[in-house]
Amino acid sequence: MFGVVRDAISAVRPKRIAPRQLPLSFTDAEGRSIRVRPYREDDFEALAAMYDDFDPTQRAQGTPPLGSDAVRQWLSELQDGVNVVAVHDDRIVGHVTFVPDGTGRHELAIFVHQDYQRAGIDTQLLGGGMGYAAERGVEYVWLTVEPWKRGAQNLYRRAGFTVVNPMGPTHRMSRYL
Repeated sequence: MFGVVRDAISAVRPKRIAPRQLPLSFTDAEGRSIRVRPYREDDFEALAAMYDDFDPTQRAQGTPPLGSDAVRQWLSELQDGVNVVAVHDDRIVGHVTFVPDGTGRHELAIFVHQDYQRAGIDTQLLGGGMGYAAERGVEYVWLTVEPWKRGAQNLYRRAGFTVVNPMGPTHRMSRYL
């Protein structure tokens, strides 16, 4: 009896997101072949194009910025960090970045283009990003998320992030890689 209950709970409980080695390939929930790999310098314009087409209503805390010039300036500032992209048919459809904050820690930001959301890409991108960041020496990662964004908070919890500061307009979450 206990085994049946445990199996039923496991079937509905979201899977933990663990750091993974890159590159990785998978089929998303829409049947698309997705590849997660490290960002390359020659990806800059394709990544900028993803953000140029990003739904402004899905911005989080002012990012990505609005306008092509602002997007390119922002992406230039991210180059010092660890960056990983999700690619479908030679089109970048997702991006996770780990930006050094000057204290030996890294801020995480993850975005998946609106046409590719709710298909499991975020899970694979976050796992691959954490694995690649750890390989590159990133040890401590933090992020901020609005308290009403329960889906994003659940994603981060599944990846081992815990709330450090639940006060104010955003929650700070962090973890060691």
